[in-house]
Amino acid sequence: MPPKVEKEHLNVVDIASSDDDGDAQTVARKKASSLGERQLRRNISSPEIPQSSGSITPPALPSDETLDSRSFWKAGNYVFGPTSKPALLEGALEHARVHPKFLHSNATSHKWAFGAIAELMDNAVDEIQHGATFIKVDKIDIKMDNSPGPALLFLDDGGGMDPVLLRKCMSLGYSSKKSNTTIGQYGNGFKTSTMRLGADVIVFSRSTRAGKATQSVGLLSYTFLRRTGQDDVIVPMIDFDISGHWAEPIIYSTHDDWSSNLKTILEWSPFSLKEDLLLQFDDIGPHGTKIIIYNLWLNDEGIYELAFDDDDEDIRLRDEALREATTKVLKKTVELQSHISYRLRYSLRAYASMLYLRKFNNFQIILRGKPVQQFNIADELQYPKVVTYKPQVAAGSKECSVETTIGFIKETPTNVSGFNVYHKNRLIRPFWKVKSDGSVIGNGVVGVLEADFIEPAHDKQDFERSSLFVRLENRLKQMVHEY
Repeated sequence: MPPKVEKEHLNVVDIASSDDDGDAQTVARKKASSLGERQLRRNISSPEIPQSSGSITPPALPSDETLDSRSFWKAGNYVFGPTSKPALLEGALEHARVHPKFLHSNATSHKWAFGAIAELMDNAVDEIQHGATFIKVDKIDIKMDNSPGPALLFLDDGGGMDPVLLRKCMSLGYSSKKSNTTIGQYGNGFKTSTMRLGADVIVFSRSTRAGKATQSVGLLSYTFLRRTGQDDVIVPMIDFDISGHWAEPIIYSTHDDWSSNLKTILEWSPFSLKEDLLLQFDDIGPHGTKIIIYNLWLNDEGIYELAFDDDDEDIRLRDEALREATTKVLKKTVELQSHISYRLRYSLRAYASMLYLRKFNNFQIILRGKPVQQFNIADELQYPKVVTYKPQVAAGSKECSVETTIGFIKETPTNVSGFNVYHKNRLIRPFWKVKSDGSVIGNGVVGVLEADFIEPAHDKQDFERSSLFVRLENRLKQMVHEY
């Protein structure tokens, strides 16, 4: 699809607002001129800027930033002064205010950074039903506050989001994906995952709905909210109608409000020029979504939590990788560390290879330019056996049966064991050891099952501790004993 160039003198497209897209009026209530005290010079870095993410040298911080403000587990401990309550627009209703600190506390549900990345992959996998064929995960270099730094890029060719869907995506707690096939269901994953990985995220999406083609930009910036002392989560967004030959702004209230949102986006994103901002749609195509997460979090030593230079085809968790490197080298330890049950702790490529149970027919996860080869450990078991389990679901619920493939792991240390438990095709608990620590029963025994009858926790790294879960755990212990 040829790039759309904004027309100099535009015919404004007015769209009547409704309850569903009322966020458009909310984000336009404050003028960008009152939100920032200084103009930051921000540009995409040139190719010659060195990659600093993998260096042990801590990144340079702006003069008004501290290590605490850039370390995820400490970033919520900032002091804010009193702010004046803005006057309501005529005819508008008072709304519950959500303090920016909630964005941080909400994101702490992700203890593990790879769990946050998996949430964003899930969104792309859910788009397979709308024609998505890939999700690209990569590292790009940007320039913020005159300092180069890494950013995370997620790009898919799914159906994309129109202005209404983008507002629902960036609001709190809304989901339209409660179904038997889609992975996402709580309406909170985008906010928790992006804010877990970095302080700021900018979203570009292009979509066609009911014959109308649109492209939208939204900015969720913890840095902007914190530095300007906001006491409410403000998400500037702009939209264009690209159905014709020109990209025409879609106006919800006034053109000045639209321009204020644009100004805020340019000031607080890596794109200081509107032309650079619109160029970000070029690699999306006619439909799809592009997410850039920047100001990535640092660890307690002031080094980026994610490591990009250890392997050009992977993204690694720095602290887990360092723990592996400093572990006493014994033959048994080396064998264990080479197994996927250990590597998935720090290697995104290893984790992504097991993230989905069934292999995709026409969809790829492309990590740093190289497709991820899907891996099902059930295909690698010796003496495999299939055990059927029929959980006692609630009265009136549809009966179901669960097939568990169980067997011995091939040519690996005997202390590799546990069940890989999936939910709706998505890995929730990898190598779950149902036997107590110290027990030799079940060493080397691995199982794979899909447990759609129990609900995962919000971070999709565990299951809700229900009676169904307890009964499943007891049945798996029994399977190990019987096997």
